[in-house]
Amino acid sequence: MAPEERALPDTWPQLSKFVLSACAASVAELVTFPLDLTKTRLQIQGEAALKRFGEGGVAAAAPYRGMVRTAIGIVQEEGVLKLWQGATPAVYRHVVYSGVRMVVYERLRDSPLGKGTSDTFPLWKAVIGGMTAGAIGQFFASPTDLVKVQMQMEGKRRLEGKPPRVRGVYHAFLTILSKGGVRGLWAGWVPNVQRAALVNMGDLTTYDSVKHFLLRNTNLQDNSFCHSISSICSGLVAATLGTPADVIKTRIMNQPRDKRGRGILYKSSTDCFIQAVRGEGFLSLYKGFIPTWMRMAPWSLVFWLTYEQIRRIVGVSSF
Repeated sequence: MAPEERALPDTWPQLSKFVLSACAASVAELVTFPLDLTKTRLQIQGEAALKRFGEGGVAAAAPYRGMVRTAIGIVQEEGVLKLWQGATPAVYRHVVYSGVRMVVYERLRDSPLGKGTSDTFPLWKAVIGGMTAGAIGQFFASPTDLVKVQMQMEGKRRLEGKPPRVRGVYHAFLTILSKGGVRGLWAGWVPNVQRAALVNMGDLTTYDSVKHFLLRNTNLQDNSFCHSISSICSGLVAATLGTPADVIKTRIMNQPRDKRGRGILYKSSTDCFIQAVRGEGFLSLYKGFIPTWMRMAPWSLVFWLTYEQIRRIVGVSSF
């Protein structure tokens, strides 16, 4: 029997799939991280709530305009390596997030409530499975996402003459714990989980559905070309569905906090949504969409190709 057709050996625990997906996600994250940093900076610029309340009495500098000028500005004013500022917690995040979401989704898909007696996973079940897997994975990974967002904004804070909040991953975790306790590590987890549910409805559901649709209805084989088409589709859908929640998540995680760790600008994700729409218009929820999509497409491509190839090499059945 060919390696790609062998089922996962009974002696392998679910941890093996967790490790495989975490490795693939780490590679994809490092390759596309500069686009993630650019996207985060764009999502913060022109923030209506920050203009109204200010931050510690320090006036914000004029924001960059557009994806290209933002990226060039980071390189010129902060250095090329700053394009990967926050990459360490981002990799930590994907080790947890991608590992958990892939294991949960496959467990739901392969359970008696998933495919059942048929060989296909119905679309409506795939949607529920993708959203559930994304939400669970992101909840566990939310603290690392919080640290990543704060580290990504440090270069901009220095340029605006503001004092640094964090000096590294370890210091960031200690600072958050000292101000808000363990609960503070999950600041912004609600929009974060909402975003992950929508992104995975686009990513996992689209990839799984498109891939098996192509295999059933075309002459394409279960190979890299089929995986590439499916991953490109999944990246576009994921970016479209997830960007509004991503903007809200970024702003809540980046907002200044009082001595008790409570947000100063926003009371909740709903409050952030209302302030953004009222102060900046509905399209403000799609700030950073272009780099998000430009990152999602290659991220999905790198992740799924790497993930499928690693599974084939180690003898695990195709996703």
